[in-house]
Amino acid sequence: QVQLVESGGGLVQPGGSLRLSCVASWIYFDLYDMAWYRQAPGKRRELVAHITWDGNTNYTDSVKGRFTISRDNAKSAVWLQMDGLKPEDTAVYSCNAVHRSAAALSYWGQGTQVTVSS
Repeated sequence: QVQLVESGGGLVQPGGSLRLSCVASWIYFDLYDMAWYRQAPGKRRELVAHITWDGNTNYTDSVKGRFTISRDNAKSAVWLQMDGLKPEDTAVYSCNAVHRSAAALSYWGQGTQVTVSS
């Protein structure tokens, strides 16, 4: 059974940093593009950052220059380094895996809460 397990969320003050981790099991990780999404209360889920199977990245405009997505295929892991956090970054962050050749093969983690508050 495919599993994506996130960790690293928590409470941080504005301007602080967090590093989210997502470890996958039971998939050929290097065949999957990976992404981090977030959903704040009362808002739609939004794509935060995306990394292809071979390391190409893109980000939503609001996090460019502050967040960095990376992956290690040997460890079946993807990370989201979040610096310069703002209260508007508060949300549940989830990782998503999509097969690079079959978009129907898509898996989600359970999510981890990130709260930015003083």
